[in-house]
Amino acid sequence: MTKQDKKGNQNSTLSTLHSKLNITQWAEADRPREKLRDLGPEALSDAELLAILIGSGSTKETAVELMKRVLNGCQNNLNTLGKKTIRELCEYNGIGEAKAITILAACELGKRRQLEKAEERKDMGSPTAIYQLMHPLMQDLDVEEFWALYTNQHHRLIKKVRISHGGITETAVDIRIIMREAVLANCTVLAVCHNHPSGNLTPSKADTELTRNLRRACEVMRIHFLDHVIVTDGHYFSYHERGML
Repeated sequence: MTKQDKKGNQNSTLSTLHSKLNITQWAEADRPREKLRDLGPEALSDAELLAILIGSGSTKETAVELMKRVLNGCQNNLNTLGKKTIRELCEYNGIGEAKAITILAACELGKRRQLEKAEERKDMGSPTAIYQLMHPLMQDLDVEEFWALYTNQHHRLIKKVRISHGGITETAVDIRIIMREAVLANCTVLAVCHNHPSGNLTPSKADTELTRNLRRACEVMRIHFLDHVIVTDGHYFSYHERGML
């Protein structure tokens, strides 16, 4: 027997073993949910993705094996699967009405996604843009809030996070939290923003010291520190515009 024949027999044995075991008995790396969590959805086959949706198979086969059989009846074409009726899907042993509805709902969502335009991320490349984004959130506050804005290299907003909510004249800011969120967001550019409820745009010594510490932290993490903007109702102060970065 050749090495290729032995390998084929091993794969066949593994496939047979998996078909007899419940998915929860598989090695964790082979389970669809855990595989998606650890490797991302692109690492899963169509059958594995659909198995996650239906949740379980039958007494004779796992959810993955069941969906392989359903897809085989559709020439392994998701468009063909989406054209099936509930009644047609229920003809497969192990597929009931609830699972059939779930499968068709997923196919419909895929169709609708194709019709949608990709969401356009806001451009945070200027202090004016930062002010226009944050002013509506801060204009009526009677206490200070500190926000971090995480963007990609083109200054397109990935997400904004409120770091702290404090008192009338100051709010505590933990730089470690800001940088942790930056890493989790895979951002390459960071801007921060806080408000002065008093309406006084002049930055405090604490504001300036925090800005310097943030800039140093960004240098260590190789993240570009774009700006620190102070917001009042109708005006803003930008460290970048004032040449204070």
